Amino acid sequence: EKLKQQPHVTGAAPFIAVNGMAQFKSQLKAVEIRGVEPSLEGDVSAINQFTQGKLVSQLTGDDVILGKQIVKQLNIALGDNVTLLIPQISEKGQSLLAPKRVTLTLAGIIEMGGPIDSSAAFIHLNKAQQTLGYDQSQVTGLRLRVDDVFSAHQIALRVGQTITDYVYISSWLRTQGSLYQDIQMVRTIVYIVVFLIIAVASFNIVSSLVMEVREKEGNIAILKTMGAKDSTILATFVMQGLTQAFVGVLLGSIVGVILAINISELFTWLSLLLGENPLEGVYFIEFLPSKLVWQDIVLTVIATFVLAILATLYPAWQATRVDPAKVLGN
Repeated sequence: EKLKQQPHVTGAAPFIAVNGMAQFKSQLKAVEIRGVEPSLEGDVSAINQFTQGKLVSQLTGDDVILGKQIVKQLNIALGDNVTLLIPQISEKGQSLLAPKRVTLTLAGIIEMGGPIDSSAAFIHLNKAQQTLGYDQSQVTGLRLRVDDVFSAHQIALRVGQTITDYVYISSWLRTQGSLYQDIQMVRTIVYIVVFLIIAVASFNIVSSLVMEVREKEGNIAILKTMGAKDSTILATFVMQGLTQAFVGVLLGSIVGVILAINISELFTWLSLLLGENPLEGVYFIEFLPSKLVWQDIVLTVIATFVLAILATLYPAWQATRVDPAKVLGN
């Protein structure tokens, strides 16, 4: 309740996290057992959106919700009884005791398309406290949701100082920050690559207009003898280059936007067609997300037209230098 009153904090919930094993018949799978308060977990997590069967917000003391990959590896189904093994250490910390065993009913399955599918086991907070011998005021951590995801670490540091107990502060910037930095670096590289592609395409405009000037030297010479100004000839070839650029930008933008909007569905369809997902078990996510950023499209279009204008200037200038006497004399 105290954390919820802090600025920029939109939700707070207690949890207990402990490593253990999930057992079904003779199969075992390492899991992270997380005891949560169902009524508060929705304030800090979107896990309910990715859960089949009973939701985390509907957990009771006899339920467990597992990730899809755990369910698949253990070959269990909703309604089956699963045993969770929680290791114990002696009070002196010198030896391991027999693990605590708790049998629960599989009530829900999490399918997020990420590592949580192969590691998460959610149980009720009260059940975790009873199993570990904690009283109702004891937890291993507090989760927060903030209103600015990119300021999460600074907010957590400030909020952590308001707690009288010693706490270890972590955020997604600590656990996944390197991934975000890699994505930002790749975005920069993509901008450079796109700019180079546009530049190469602009050279095509240069070469085509240069050939056009060579082929039309006779016509240019006749127009000059009839009184055509250099500015008219310059504008003619510039307009021709811009027309080519406009058609290319229009068609490219339409095709690019359509692909960007439907790339997730196309990737899913291709994976089903091939019978395998090339991202499964390799990256943090196993699907291909797509977000259309109109600012990037506008930036690309502006850069294309600027390079197209620059590309048309040299051939157009060459056209104005055609000497009617030499051309018509030949």
